[in-house]
Amino acid sequence: MNKNLNGFDRMIRVVIAIIIGYLYYINYITGTIGIALVVLAVIFALTSLIGFCPLYKFAGINTCKKE
Repeated sequence: MNKNLNGFDRMIRVVIAIIIGYLYYINYITGTIGIALVVLAVIFALTSLIGFCPLYKFAGINTCKKE
């Protein structure tokens, strides 16, 4: 698995995941939409930790700098 996320992209994903998690924690987002957003937040956090996004690979996007 080659990394296809640069540092800025990874940071944005983590920030979005934290915001969604906080909004769910304080019950600002609830119900089915809330659960779907929490799942999305977990996916964002995991992909940012490993530096690889399967959707980017499928779309042919690579935000990492070329070596």
